[in-house]
Amino acid sequence: MQVNRLALIVSAVVLAACSGGDATKDSTAAATPTDTTKAPAAGTPTGAPATGTAAYAAPTGQTHEVKMYGDEKGYRFEPADITVKAGDGIKFVMVNGGPHNVAFDPATIPADSKDQLNANMQQAMSELSSPMLMNPNEAYVISFTNVKPGKYPYHCTPHLAMNMRGTITVQ
Repeated sequence: MQVNRLALIVSAVVLAACSGGDATKDSTAAATPTDTTKAPAAGTPTGAPATGTAAYAAPTGQTHEVKMYGDEKGYRFEPADITVKAGDGIKFVMVNGGPHNVAFDPATIPADSKDQLNANMQQAMSELSSPMLMNPNEAYVISFTNVKPGKYPYHCTPHLAMNMRGTITVQ
């Protein structure tokens, strides 16, 4: 009886080893990531739509800060209207009431500035639209390097109906 039991156990172990195929191949395949995309080079926007020929241009001047709110006073950017110089950056900081983002209506952006502005919006969700900022103190920087002077109206997509908008004037 003990010989039969031992034979049964050995058979079960051998059968299990043989039926699973190459165990190292299966475990390696499960652990190997299937995403084969390469990380972008430093300074290259990730997720930005490839709509033009402009390349990301980092801010070379001052970085200004605009806070994003949604509270008892309403949904707003502070300051909503801001003037920057070409080469400056704007750091948008989510304070509360999110999610918030920064978006430009492509119809309001001059054609000769659209590609550069879009390229300067790293990790864009879509054309001229930043990712959503979900948590307090999350920040998003838009560079205005190589962006032509002019007025650039912007808004928060989730709160556009609540008039969360502003204007960036580039000098």
